[in-house]
Amino acid sequence: MGRGKIEVKRIENNISRQVTFSKRRSGLLKKTHELSVLCDAQIGLIIFSNKGKLYEYCTQPLSMGQIIERYLRVTGTRIPEHDNREQIYNELTKMKNETHHLQLGMQRYKGNDLSSVQYEELLGLEHQLEQSINKVRARKFQLLQQQLDNLQKTEKMLDKENQDMYRWLMNNHIQKQQEELDQHQQAMTELKLMGHQQVSEQFPFCGEEQPSGHLLQFPNFPLHLYPYNLQPTQPNLQEFTLQHPGYD
Repeated sequence: MGRGKIEVKRIENNISRQVTFSKRRSGLLKKTHELSVLCDAQIGLIIFSNKGKLYEYCTQPLSMGQIIERYLRVTGTRIPEHDNREQIYNELTKMKNETHHLQLGMQRYKGNDLSSVQYEELLGLEHQLEQSINKVRARKFQLLQQQLDNLQKTEKMLDKENQDMYRWLMNNHIQKQQEELDQHQQAMTELKLMGHQQVSEQFPFCGEEQPSGHLLQFPNFPLHLYPYNLQPTQPNLQEFTLQHPGYD
Protein backbone atom coordinates (compact mmCIF):
# COMPACT_ATOMS: atom_id res chain seq x y z
CA MET A 1 0.00 0.00 0.00
CA GLY A 2 1.54 3.32 -1.06
CA ARG A 3 2.15 6.37 1.09
CA GLY A 4 -0.61 8.95 0.93
CA LYS A 5 0.03 12.38 -0.48
CA ILE A 6 0.19 15.10 2.14
CA GLU A 7 -1.38 18.41 1.27
CA VAL A 8 1.08 21.24 1.78
CA LYS A 9 -0.55 24.10 3.62
CA ARG A 10 -0.11 26.11 6.75
CA ILE A 11 -0.59 24.16 9.97
CA GLU A 12 -3.16 25.96 12.10
CA ASN A 13 -2.34 24.37 15.44
CA ASN A 14 0.52 26.25 17.11
CA ILE A 15 2.00 23.24 18.87
CA SER A 16 1.86 21.02 15.80
CA ARG A 17 3.35 23.81 13.68
CA GLN A 18 6.24 24.31 16.11
CA VAL A 19 6.96 20.55 16.29
CA THR A 20 6.90 20.25 12.49
CA PHE A 21 9.18 23.28 12.10
CA SER A 22 11.71 21.83 14.54
CA LYS A 23 11.78 18.42 12.84
CA ARG A 24 11.98 19.70 9.25
CA ARG A 25 14.57 22.38 10.16
CA SER A 26 16.85 19.70 11.60
CA GLY A 27 16.32 17.56 8.52
CA LEU A 28 17.02 20.48 6.21
CA LEU A 29 20.26 21.37 7.98
CA LYS A 30 21.33 17.75 7.89
CA LYS A 31 20.65 17.44 4.14
CA THR A 32 22.46 20.75 3.52
CA HIS A 33 25.51 19.55 5.37
CA GLU A 34 25.48 16.21 3.48
CA LEU A 35 25.18 18.01 0.15
CA SER A 36 28.05 20.36 1.03
CA VAL A 37 30.36 17.52 2.10
CA LEU A 38 29.48 14.92 -0.52
CA CYS A 39 29.39 17.26 -3.51
CA ASP A 40 31.98 19.87 -2.33
CA ALA A 41 29.35 22.59 -2.73
CA GLN A 42 29.44 26.02 -1.16
CA ILE A 43 26.10 26.53 0.52
CA GLY A 44 24.70 29.30 2.66
CA LEU A 45 21.38 28.58 4.37
CA ILE A 46 19.42 31.19 6.36
CA ILE A 47 16.23 30.33 8.27
CA PHE A 48 13.97 32.66 10.26
CA SER A 49 11.24 31.16 12.43
CA ASN A 50 7.80 32.73 12.75
CA LYS A 51 9.02 34.37 15.97
CA GLY A 52 12.07 35.89 14.23
CA LYS A 53 14.70 33.48 15.55
CA LEU A 54 17.67 32.97 13.17
CA TYR A 55 19.08 29.60 12.10
CA GLU A 56 21.89 29.39 9.53
CA TYR A 57 24.35 27.01 7.91
CA CYS A 58 27.49 27.95 6.00
CA THR A 59 29.99 25.72 4.26
CA GLN A 60 33.32 25.75 6.06
CA PRO A 61 35.73 27.53 5.93
CA LEU A 62 33.64 30.25 4.27
CA SER A 63 31.50 32.77 6.16
CA MET A 64 27.98 33.81 5.43
CA GLY A 65 29.21 37.27 4.38
CA GLN A 66 31.56 35.80 1.80
CA ILE A 67 28.82 33.62 0.33
CA ILE A 68 26.42 36.59 0.13
CA GLU A 69 29.10 38.76 -1.46
CA ARG A 70 29.78 36.04 -4.07
CA TYR A 71 26.05 35.78 -4.72
CA LEU A 72 25.80 39.53 -5.32
CA ARG A 73 28.83 39.52 -7.57
CA VAL A 74 27.59 36.60 -9.65
CA THR A 75 24.04 37.92 -10.00
CA GLY A 76 25.18 41.49 -10.54
CA THR A 77 22.88 42.90 -7.90
CA ARG A 78 23.86 45.46 -5.31
CA ILE A 79 22.49 46.22 -1.93
CA PRO A 80 21.25 49.82 -2.07
CA GLU A 81 23.07 52.19 0.24
CA HIS A 82 20.78 54.59 2.05
CA ASP A 83 21.97 58.05 2.97
CA ASN A 84 20.43 58.48 6.40
CA ARG A 85 22.12 61.77 7.26
CA GLU A 86 18.95 63.67 6.52
CA GLN A 87 16.94 61.33 8.72
CA ILE A 88 19.42 61.73 11.55
CA TYR A 89 19.31 65.53 11.16
CA ASN A 90 15.50 65.54 11.30
CA GLU A 91 15.46 63.36 14.41
CA LEU A 92 18.08 65.59 16.05
CA THR A 93 16.06 68.71 15.27
CA LYS A 94 12.94 67.09 16.64
CA MET A 95 14.70 66.15 19.89
CA LYS A 96 16.02 69.72 20.26
CA ASN A 97 12.54 71.17 19.82
CA GLU A 98 11.08 68.76 22.37
CA THR A 99 13.86 69.61 24.84
CA HIS A 100 13.21 73.35 24.33
CA HIS A 101 9.48 72.94 24.93
CA LEU A 102 10.14 70.91 28.07
CA GLN A 103 12.53 73.53 29.44
CA LEU A 104 10.05 76.29 28.61
CA GLY A 105 7.26 74.35 30.30
CA MET A 106 9.36 73.88 33.42
CA GLN A 107 10.09 77.60 33.57
CA ARG A 108 6.39 78.42 33.17
CA TYR A 109 5.46 75.97 35.91
CA LYS A 110 7.90 77.84 38.16
CA GLY A 111 6.35 81.18 37.17
CA ASN A 112 9.35 82.39 35.15
CA ASP A 113 9.36 83.85 31.64
CA LEU A 114 5.60 84.48 31.37
CA SER A 115 5.90 87.67 29.32
CA SER A 116 5.37 85.90 25.99
CA VAL A 117 2.54 83.65 27.20
CA GLN A 118 -0.94 84.41 25.89
CA TYR A 119 -4.12 84.54 27.98
CA GLU A 120 -5.42 81.16 26.80
CA GLU A 121 -2.08 79.53 27.56
CA LEU A 122 -2.12 81.10 31.02
CA LEU A 123 -5.58 79.65 31.66
CA GLY A 124 -4.40 76.21 30.61
CA LEU A 125 -1.30 76.56 32.75
CA GLU A 126 -3.40 77.64 35.73
CA HIS A 127 -5.71 74.66 35.26
CA GLN A 128 -2.77 72.27 35.09
CA LEU A 129 -1.24 73.79 38.22
CA GLU A 130 -4.54 73.46 40.10
CA GLN A 131 -4.78 69.81 39.11
CA SER A 132 -1.19 69.28 40.23
CA ILE A 133 -1.89 71.01 43.55
CA ASN A 134 -4.97 68.86 44.11
CA LYS A 135 -2.96 65.70 43.45
CA VAL A 136 -0.20 66.88 45.80
CA ARG A 137 -2.72 67.71 48.53
CA ALA A 138 -4.50 64.37 48.09
CA ARG A 139 -1.21 62.55 48.45
CA LYS A 140 -0.28 64.67 51.47
CA PHE A 141 -3.63 63.96 53.17
CA GLN A 142 -3.19 60.26 52.40
CA LEU A 143 0.20 60.22 54.10
CA LEU A 144 -1.15 62.19 57.06
CA GLN A 145 -4.05 59.76 57.41
CA GLN A 146 -1.62 56.84 57.35
CA GLN A 147 0.49 58.48 60.05
CA LEU A 148 -2.65 59.16 62.11
CA ASP A 149 -3.76 55.55 61.77
CA ASN A 150 -0.32 54.36 62.85
CA LEU A 151 -0.40 56.69 65.87
CA GLN A 152 -3.87 55.46 66.84
CA LYS A 153 -2.72 51.85 66.56
CA THR A 154 0.30 52.67 68.71
CA GLU A 155 -1.92 54.43 71.25
CA LYS A 156 -4.26 51.43 71.47
CA MET A 157 -1.33 49.09 71.86
CA LEU A 158 0.20 51.22 74.64
CA ASP A 159 -3.18 51.53 76.35
CA LYS A 160 -3.61 47.77 76.28
CA GLU A 161 -0.12 47.26 77.69
CA ASN A 162 -0.88 49.82 80.41
CA GLN A 163 -4.12 48.04 81.34
CA ASP A 164 -2.36 44.68 81.41
CA MET A 165 0.36 46.11 83.64
CA TYR A 166 -2.24 47.68 85.95
CA ARG A 167 -4.13 44.40 86.26
CA TRP A 168 -0.88 42.57 86.94
CA LEU A 169 0.10 45.04 89.66
CA MET A 170 -3.35 44.92 91.25
CA ASN A 171 -3.35 41.13 91.26
CA ASN A 172 0.08 41.07 92.87
CA HIS A 173 -0.99 43.69 95.43
CA ILE A 174 -4.16 41.79 96.31
CA GLN A 175 -2.24 38.54 96.52
CA LYS A 176 0.34 40.15 98.78
CA GLN A 177 -2.37 41.62 101.02
CA GLN A 178 -4.06 38.24 101.20
CA GLU A 179 -0.79 36.60 102.18
CA GLU A 180 -0.20 39.23 104.88
CA LEU A 181 -3.77 38.75 106.16
CA ASP A 182 -3.29 34.99 106.26
CA GLN A 183 -0.01 35.39 108.14
CA HIS A 184 -1.69 37.79 110.60
CA GLN A 185 -4.59 35.42 111.17
CA GLN A 186 -2.19 32.53 111.63
CA ALA A 187 -0.18 34.56 114.15
CA MET A 188 -3.32 35.54 116.05
CA THR A 189 -4.43 31.91 116.09
CA GLU A 190 -1.06 30.84 117.45
CA LEU A 191 -1.21 33.56 120.13
CA LYS A 192 -4.70 32.45 121.18
CA LEU A 193 -3.55 28.85 121.38
CA MET A 194 -0.53 29.86 123.48
CA GLY A 195 -2.74 31.95 125.83
CA HIS A 196 -5.23 29.11 126.20
CA GLN A 197 -2.38 26.72 126.96
CA GLN A 198 -1.01 29.03 129.68
CA VAL A 199 -4.44 29.38 131.31
CA SER A 200 -4.87 25.63 131.15
CA GLU A 201 -1.53 25.15 132.87
CA GLN A 202 -2.44 27.63 135.68
CA PHE A 203 -6.02 26.37 136.01
CA PRO A 204 -5.93 22.70 135.27
CA PHE A 205 -9.68 22.24 135.77
CA CYS A 206 -10.72 25.40 133.93
CA GLY A 207 -13.45 24.53 131.55
CA GLU A 208 -13.45 20.89 132.70
CA GLU A 209 -15.55 18.93 135.15
CA GLN A 210 -13.93 18.85 138.60
CA PRO A 211 -13.16 15.39 139.88
CA SER A 212 -15.30 14.29 142.83
CA GLY A 213 -13.75 13.91 146.28
CA HIS A 214 -11.14 16.56 145.75
CA LEU A 215 -11.06 20.21 146.60
CA LEU A 216 -10.61 22.88 143.99
CA GLN A 217 -6.98 23.87 143.93
CA PHE A 218 -6.14 27.47 143.24
CA PRO A 219 -2.75 28.67 142.24
CA ASN A 220 -0.59 30.11 144.91
CA PHE A 221 -0.95 33.84 144.58
CA PRO A 222 1.25 35.96 146.84
CA LEU A 223 -0.83 37.61 149.51
CA HIS A 224 0.36 40.95 150.75
CA LEU A 225 -1.36 41.77 154.04
CA TYR A 226 -0.86 45.29 155.15
CA PRO A 227 -1.76 46.07 158.83
CA TYR A 228 -3.82 49.10 159.37
CA ASN A 229 -5.26 50.94 162.41
CA LEU A 230 -8.72 52.23 162.61
CA GLN A 231 -8.76 55.88 163.32
CA PRO A 232 -12.03 56.64 165.04
CA THR A 233 -13.62 59.88 164.07
CA GLN A 234 -16.66 59.68 166.34
CA PRO A 235 -16.31 61.10 169.83
CA ASN A 236 -17.68 58.07 171.57
CA LEU A 237 -15.20 55.86 169.73
CA GLN A 238 -12.35 58.07 170.77
CA GLU A 239 -13.41 57.86 174.38
CA PHE A 240 -13.77 54.13 174.07
CA THR A 241 -10.30 53.92 172.70
CA LEU A 242 -8.88 55.99 175.48
CA GLN A 243 -10.59 53.85 178.07
CA HIS A 244 -9.50 50.64 176.43
CA PRO A 245 -6.10 51.14 174.94
CA GLY A 246 -5.79 47.53 173.88
CA TYR A 247 -8.32 48.08 171.08
CA ASP A 248 -6.14 50.19 168.90
